[in-house]
Amino acid sequence: MSGRLVRLVCTAAMTAMTVTAATAALAPLPATAAPEPGEPGHRSLSDLLTDLQRLYREAEKATESYNATEEKLRRRRAETGRLERELARVRLSLHDSRGAAGRLARQQYQSSTDISPYVRLLLARDPQRALDQGHVIGQLARERAQTVGRLAGTEKRAADLAREARTSLDTQLTLAARQKKTRDDVRGRLKAVQELLASLTPEQLTALAEFEKNGVDKAQQQLVTSGALNDDDKPSGKGQEAVRYAVRQVGKPYQGGAEGPRSYDCSGLTSMAWRKAGAPIPRTSRQQWAELPKIPLRKLRPGDLVVYFPEATHVAMYVGRGKVVQAPRPGEKIKLSPIASHPILGAVRPDARPKGARG
Repeated sequence: MSGRLVRLVCTAAMTAMTVTAATAALAPLPATAAPEPGEPGHRSLSDLLTDLQRLYREAEKATESYNATEEKLRRRRAETGRLERELARVRLSLHDSRGAAGRLARQQYQSSTDISPYVRLLLARDPQRALDQGHVIGQLARERAQTVGRLAGTEKRAADLAREARTSLDTQLTLAARQKKTRDDVRGRLKAVQELLASLTPEQLTALAEFEKNGVDKAQQQLVTSGALNDDDKPSGKGQEAVRYAVRQVGKPYQGGAEGPRSYDCSGLTSMAWRKAGAPIPRTSRQQWAELPKIPLRKLRPGDLVVYFPEATHVAMYVGRGKVVQAPRPGEKIKLSPIASHPILGAVRPDARPKGARG
């Protein structure tokens, strides 16, 4: 069995999908032996490939959702940490101010007598100095009281913000834990998919892999002959850096949620490449499609991102001459592929100038 086909067998157990979809995909096929053509339960190569591709899409969709949640969690943790540090600083300042105010109050109390301030002023050797001291002490007391009141209000605001941030973080953690549990549960059920593929003969696996390759080649030929691609546009400086980084990752494994340097998922590769080029972009393929400027395919230049499937669940980087570099799917490695490896949704340009920008 070829290395590619062995990967095909092994990767199915690593993908994520809904339990219903997995059951529907497996129901017609027994896990013990592949039915021969014409036998009950026989499925065509087209049907098998459709089922497998759906599993991969569901896996990537779940991974991208998980990545988006992780991104929100990182921002929320940073905000919570900032608030808690600010709160600690305010409380320390408040404690020091209250201590100083208390000392001032004790000094004022210890220096007081039953003689009225007016009589003390008359008996003082230096009435002007006594008057100045009393004024200064009173002014200090008033300023200290104002400081304590102001810091107390600041402490309350900071505490409210910290409590709100912690509540939001708890909500996000709960969501992320639920997503991870769902993803892990589904992967466990996909052992049945591995059994399905293992039940196929080497000849059937070879035919399935060849069927997939032929489909990609046909789609690529149609795209190229349609004139939709044009390689006249040269990459920008940052685009060239992003391409150089992405191509250097060829051969490293796909791993859901990974951003390098040892492994990547599809959007982990594209986002890290552009970050290394000095132009950070959103983390997930959906965010990249939604937030980056869209361009027509005929305007593609190296460094641009090609987004796939109606829900924008996969992304690759264009490198020129009808090729993209991509982290394809679980069990495979980063590689150069035809741009038409998947159904194209559209393309975006990370370093396009914002509207209204002047050169």
